[in-house]
Amino acid sequence: MTTRRTGLREQKKRATREALREAALRLALERGPDNVRVDDIAEAAGVSPRTYNNYFSSREQAIVAAVTAERESRVAEAVAAQPDQVRLADAVVDAIVEQYTDPGEPHRDAMLLITTRPALREAFLDTAAAIEHPLADAISQRLGDSGPHTARVLAASVAAAVRVALEQWVRPVSTSPAASGLVVPSGSLPDLIRSTLAPLTPALDAAEERARRGQPDSV
Repeated sequence: MTTRRTGLREQKKRATREALREAALRLALERGPDNVRVDDIAEAAGVSPRTYNNYFSSREQAIVAAVTAERESRVAEAVAAQPDQVRLADAVVDAIVEQYTDPGEPHRDAMLLITTRPALREAFLDTAAAIEHPLADAISQRLGDSGPHTARVLAASVAAAVRVALEQWVRPVSTSPAASGLVVPSGSLPDLIRSTLAPLTPALDAAEERARRGQPDSV
C-alpha cells in the first residue's frame, strides 16, 4: 500500500508540473511573457501560487520547461540504454544531439518566443545544468566502481559544453539600432553541440579504457 501511495503521489506531482508548464507556455504565447504573472499560471493550472513555487522559481523557468521538460532524464536514459559495445563518447554525444534536434511543430512558436526574450534565453541556457546529475549516474553505471568522481567531472563538463553550444546558437546579433536584441540562431544546433563536445571525447575514451582495465579513478 505504501508503494502504491508513493506511486500515486509521484504521478500527481508529474501531472501538476506538466499542467503548470503547459499553462505557462500557453499564456505566454497568448499574452506575451511580460504580461503573465505567476498567479495567472497557477490559476490556469488549477493550483495555488504556493504550489506553483514548489515546482518553479520563476515564470521563465516554467515557460522554458514546456519545451525542455524531462530532457535531462531522457539523455541519461538514452546513454544507459546503449549496449556496452557502443563507445561511451558516442553514446553521450548521440543522446544529447537527439534531445536537441528540431523540437517539432508544436514547439516552434515557443522556441521563437524563447530566443527573442533575454530572460527566457537565460532560463533556456540554464537548463543545460540539469543534465549533469542524471548523466553522471548513467556514466557511473557504465564505468562501474572505478569511476565515481570521473563520472561527475565528465558529466559537468558535458553540461558546460552544451551550454556553450546553446549560447552560440542563441547569441544576440545587432546589425543596426533597429535590430538590437535580434536573435538569429547560428547554424545547426546539433552540429554546434557535436563541435563543443568533441574536446571531451579523449577524456570519455580514457575513462572508459581505465574502467575496462579495472584501474582506479584518477580524478
